Amino acid sequence: MISATMLCKDYQIIVRDKGLTGMIKSYFKPQKTIVHAVRNITMEIPEGQLVGYIGPNGSGKSTTIKMLSGILEPTGGRVEVAGLVPSRNRKQNAYNIGVVFGQRTQLWWDLPVQETFDLLKKIYSIPEETYRSNVDEFIDILDLKDILAKPVRQLSLGQRMRAEFAAALLHDPKVLFLDEPTIGLDVTAKYRIRDFIKKMHQERKVTVLLTSHDMQDIETLSDRLIIINHGEMIYDGTVNALKERFQTTDMDRIVMEVFRDETP
Repeated sequence: MISATMLCKDYQIIVRDKGLTGMIKSYFKPQKTIVHAVRNITMEIPEGQLVGYIGPNGSGKSTTIKMLSGILEPTGGRVEVAGLVPSRNRKQNAYNIGVVFGQRTQLWWDLPVQETFDLLKKIYSIPEETYRSNVDEFIDILDLKDILAKPVRQLSLGQRMRAEFAAALLHDPKVLFLDEPTIGLDVTAKYRIRDFIKKMHQERKVTVLLTSHDMQDIETLSDRLIIINHGEMIYDGTVNALKERFQTTDMDRIVMEVFRDETP
């Protein structure tokens, strides 16, 4: 379902010296350097698998997801999602995927939640029967009934994230990309979101790529774990294999040890 071979993303940035002199110099004679955000990532994720994708801030997690979702075009390598090259087939790819960014909304800020859902129905050309069935199910599971008439800007973070998940899955995507979906949520809200992800994965066989700094998210949900650091993959396996390797069940400690082992 998701295939990446030697996937890379580089950025060119301008480096300048300190102070006013440095600013003027960089304006007339800019010095440029290359930042390797993602370097040679190779992975195969079969249909229906739920994969945790973790790493420190700046390790390349979000950049990878943006390439898989078609937002960014890779600098090098090959990537396919459900048989499509995302950056070349953005519209078709959008019908196959759902995306939830914990720190960025896909909902219309000033519209009530229900009107947002109605707009998404038209955007994705969702059949009436499918739309009604999904909306009714998500209202029940995610407890959305009391917020449907509220503008998105009036929702709490927990309420908004529940609406975000419903919006991402209305069109029955084959693949779901989740980038820090529980960030900032309280314990009760995290539990509800985890339960919903698990249910959708098990019942609808949605392929899920999940990034999170909350190891409870990863441990509770993931069939498989991929760890990256400085844009490179340093582990691909199961959570249990890591626990056996380090002889502990403390995932935060395990991940710190993995990063320490891979730091030059």
